[in-house]
Amino acid sequence: MHAEIPAAVAAKLRASGVRDWRIWRDGRHVFHLVDVEDYAAMRAALRDDPDNLAWQATVGPFFDQPDSYEGADSGLPRLWTLADQLGRNAP
Repeated sequence: MHAEIPAAVAAKLRASGVRDWRIWRDGRHVFHLVDVEDYAAMRAALRDDPDNLAWQATVGPFFDQPDSYEGADSGLPRLWTLADQLGRNAP
Protein backbone atom coordinates (compact mmCIF):
# COMPACT_ATOMS: atom_id res chain seq x y z
CA MET A 1 0.00 0.00 0.00
CA HIS A 2 2.69 2.53 1.00
CA ALA A 3 6.30 2.61 2.09
CA GLU A 4 6.04 6.09 3.62
CA ILE A 5 3.32 8.40 4.76
CA PRO A 6 3.24 12.11 3.86
CA ALA A 7 5.87 14.08 5.81
CA ALA A 8 3.22 16.48 7.16
CA VAL A 9 1.24 13.56 8.63
CA ALA A 10 4.38 12.02 10.15
CA ALA A 11 5.26 15.36 11.77
CA LYS A 12 1.75 15.75 13.19
CA LEU A 13 1.79 12.21 14.56
CA ARG A 14 5.03 13.00 16.37
CA ALA A 15 3.64 16.33 17.61
CA SER A 16 0.58 14.55 19.00
CA GLY A 17 2.71 12.19 21.10
CA VAL A 18 3.32 9.23 18.79
CA ARG A 19 6.77 7.77 19.47
CA ASP A 20 6.43 4.99 16.88
CA TRP A 21 3.78 3.38 14.70
CA ARG A 22 4.43 -0.04 13.21
CA ILE A 23 2.28 -1.77 10.60
CA TRP A 24 2.33 -5.39 9.48
CA ARG A 25 0.30 -7.01 6.74
CA ASP A 26 -0.69 -10.63 6.27
CA GLY A 27 -2.84 -10.93 3.17
CA ARG A 28 -5.93 -8.82 3.82
CA HIS A 29 -5.14 -8.39 7.52
CA VAL A 30 -3.30 -5.27 8.66
CA PHE A 31 -1.95 -4.96 12.20
CA HIS A 32 -0.94 -1.68 13.84
CA LEU A 33 1.14 -1.15 16.97
CA VAL A 34 1.01 2.48 18.05
CA ASP A 35 3.45 3.65 20.73
CA VAL A 36 1.81 6.86 21.91
CA GLU A 37 1.70 8.78 25.15
CA ASP A 38 -2.10 9.32 25.08
CA TYR A 39 -4.06 7.48 22.36
CA ALA A 40 -7.32 9.43 22.87
CA ALA A 41 -5.50 12.78 22.79
CA MET A 42 -3.65 11.78 19.61
CA ARG A 43 -6.91 10.87 17.88
CA ALA A 44 -8.54 14.12 19.03
CA ALA A 45 -5.58 16.15 17.73
CA LEU A 46 -5.78 14.48 14.31
CA ARG A 47 -9.58 14.29 13.98
CA ASP A 48 -10.00 17.54 12.04
CA ASP A 49 -6.44 17.97 10.79
CA PRO A 50 -6.50 18.63 7.02
CA ASP A 51 -3.34 16.60 6.34
CA ASN A 52 -4.70 13.62 8.26
CA LEU A 53 -8.11 13.92 6.56
CA ALA A 54 -6.41 13.86 3.15
CA TRP A 55 -4.32 10.84 4.17
CA GLN A 56 -7.37 8.99 5.50
CA ALA A 57 -9.15 9.69 2.20
CA THR A 58 -6.19 8.09 0.41
CA VAL A 59 -5.89 4.94 2.54
CA GLY A 60 -9.52 4.59 3.64
CA PRO A 61 -10.68 2.78 0.48
CA PHE A 62 -8.22 -0.06 1.25
CA PHE A 63 -10.01 -0.91 4.51
CA ASP A 64 -13.36 -2.57 5.13
CA GLN A 65 -14.13 0.19 7.64
CA PRO A 66 -12.22 3.44 7.03
CA ASP A 67 -11.26 5.33 10.19
CA SER A 68 -12.92 8.73 10.50
CA TYR A 69 -11.22 9.48 13.87
CA GLU A 70 -14.68 10.24 15.24
CA GLY A 71 -16.14 8.68 18.34
CA ALA A 72 -14.57 7.40 21.49
CA ASP A 73 -12.21 4.74 20.13
CA SER A 74 -9.96 3.88 23.04
CA GLY A 75 -7.96 1.19 21.23
CA LEU A 76 -7.80 -2.46 22.13
CA PRO A 77 -7.48 -3.51 25.75
CA ARG A 78 -4.20 -5.25 26.48
CA LEU A 79 -4.71 -8.84 27.57
CA TRP A 80 -1.22 -10.06 28.39
CA THR A 81 2.49 -9.31 28.13
CA LEU A 82 5.41 -11.56 28.86
CA ALA A 83 7.20 -8.73 30.69
CA ASP A 84 4.27 -8.25 33.08
CA GLN A 85 3.99 -11.97 33.73
CA LEU A 86 7.67 -12.22 34.54
CA GLY A 87 7.45 -9.22 36.87
CA ARG A 88 9.23 -6.67 34.73
CA ASN A 89 7.62 -3.54 33.34
CA ALA A 90 7.49 -3.37 29.58
CA PRO A 91 9.22 -0.39 27.98
